[in-house]
Amino acid sequence: MNWLLVGLAIGLSIFGVIAIYSATYMREEAYLKDMWRRQIVFLVLGVAVFFVAALINYRYWLSSVIFPLLLYLAGLGFLVLTHFFGRTTFGAKSWLDLGPISFQPAQLAIVSTLLLLSWLLANTGNWVGFWPTIGRILSCAAIVAPPWLLVLIQPDLGECLVQLPMILALLFVGRIPKRYLLVMIVCGLALVPVIANFGLKPYQRERLTTFINPDYDTQGAAWTINQSLIAIGSGGFYGKGFTAPNTQVDLGFLPQTIVHTDFIFAAISEQLGFVGAVTVVAAFAALLLTGLLIAASASDELGRLIAIGVVTLIFTHAFMNIGMTVSITPITGVPLPMISYGGSFLVLILFALGILESIWVHRQTQPVRQARTVNYAEAYIR
Repeated sequence: MNWLLVGLAIGLSIFGVIAIYSATYMREEAYLKDMWRRQIVFLVLGVAVFFVAALINYRYWLSSVIFPLLLYLAGLGFLVLTHFFGRTTFGAKSWLDLGPISFQPAQLAIVSTLLLLSWLLANTGNWVGFWPTIGRILSCAAIVAPPWLLVLIQPDLGECLVQLPMILALLFVGRIPKRYLLVMIVCGLALVPVIANFGLKPYQRERLTTFINPDYDTQGAAWTINQSLIAIGSGGFYGKGFTAPNTQVDLGFLPQTIVHTDFIFAAISEQLGFVGAVTVVAAFAALLLTGLLIAASASDELGRLIAIGVVTLIFTHAFMNIGMTVSITPITGVPLPMISYGGSFLVLILFALGILESIWVHRQTQPVRQARTVNYAEAYIR
């Protein structure tokens, strides 16, 4: 076992429960005050999922297309259900209620797309030449496009954006020639003005405006980002302490509906100061570097692709979440992995990290196909 990965994953998740409690304990609403307890339940479930995924050889259920495809189809099915029966929150119909459980199917779709795309690239790595490469790219597009478009029409721009670096990283590691990737990036950038003018809703355009000019409408659209900057700055070097009174969090200047989710980093920075903020960033950096080490040590291409995909996915979420609290990225509503409130997302991230752990645990075992090839070759030589 890579105990550094285990410690970082579980440690960040436990710290997330503490941060959620400190951000919501003073609220009068019962559903807000009980959020940290619900997060504990999902944490226990997520840790169990983590160890199950870590101890079972990932090749047993990912070398075949059956499991990734079923998970992918489940993600698509939930996205379609969300389109018709989803709950609208902050202008996006992105939440689906299944009895007592509410979750964002977009997050399941991202993880399932990662696994299916990794399988496809690993099993078509010997396709070389112009037309085989075009076939690989079109096959990847057929996997990526349906869930991405379904998330876009919700519209959940944040979850759409976090997929793009993951997809590009997988294509790069999956040996798609760089010139094709460059063409795709240029075409994507060319579409940005079109999406900005015709594909965004008014509140999304306001977010871009406040990102460019934080002084625009400080009592309205730019209220949240300005209060986030005040909270982070007022924390000073050591912070005001957990559950400290008379803070931006305690007095409700950071909106109570998002302080425990999208702006949890601002609450942490105010309560624990520069030291706490840097510690959180350092923990994520250690987690990501550990993931890159695991990718480098993987014994097959499938493991390497999945590891890179998981690392990129966590990095993009963390960068965009922390970035929007300090106004270096637009507000997109992307959660901070393992720390923001959200039970289903916590379980999914721990599941992905469990697969990452499995890649490390089984790094010295050869894939079945490769082992048979070696045995046949040795028998022939003898």
